[in-house]
Amino acid sequence: MASITHPGHGDGHHGAHDEHHGPGGVFHQYIDLEQQNDSYIVGMWTFLVTEVMFFGALFLIYGLYRYAYSQDWFLAHEHLDYVMGGVNTFNLLVSSLFMALAVRAAQLKDRKVVLRLLGGVMVCAAIFMVIKYFEYTGKFHENLYPGPTFTKNAEILHGANLNKAQMFFGLYFAMTGLHGVHVVVGMLIIGKLMHMWWKKNPMVTEDYIPTELVGLYWHFVDLVWIFLYPLFYLMPRPDALAAHASGGGGH
Repeated sequence: MASITHPGHGDGHHGAHDEHHGPGGVFHQYIDLEQQNDSYIVGMWTFLVTEVMFFGALFLIYGLYRYAYSQDWFLAHEHLDYVMGGVNTFNLLVSSLFMALAVRAAQLKDRKVVLRLLGGVMVCAAIFMVIKYFEYTGKFHENLYPGPTFTKNAEILHGANLNKAQMFFGLYFAMTGLHGVHVVVGMLIIGKLMHMWWKKNPMVTEDYIPTELVGLYWHFVDLVWIFLYPLFYLMPRPDALAAHASGGGGH
């Protein structure tokens, strides 16, 4: 990871602009900008590794249950709207493009462009959450959320076993809901970053690494959804169901 260096940072003596950091946004506990950036990067990648392990456990649970109950899970997944999920996928890909361009603008210290692009990311994130709201409310309206009130009508789930379908929707809400929490956290972080750029805080205007770290987090959030979308919305038809359908016993 490349770092921006500034004259006078290597001597370890900084005339502080305020009580927190010296010239170029270097905090008092660091020798120079390069050491500060290395600390940022190691910390962020350590955090992302813990996130991978956290989501990894959920993906493992998903894989085990889907293998065991492939037919019922396929029938239950047909109740999800792959078009809305696809729009959200495209929406997050656009937001990642905006974020990458914002990091580039931060490297060039183009404050106005950074603010416009981060604003674009925020709009995409808001659209994502609005679409998820409509998806979730539809499931709640039809009692397709886990619990004692889960639907007793197997027809709306194309004949899937209700207990196994409830497990499917339990993981659906757990994994997409947790992802949604990460989107909201990302919006708060990006909002703070935009405020710092708006106020011309030297921590971000003199060093692009903080903007890049926020970008890494956002790309991670997008990447998780890239896995969630096909796993929940685009399941292939199990062989047993395919054979049943071809024999004239379709649903």
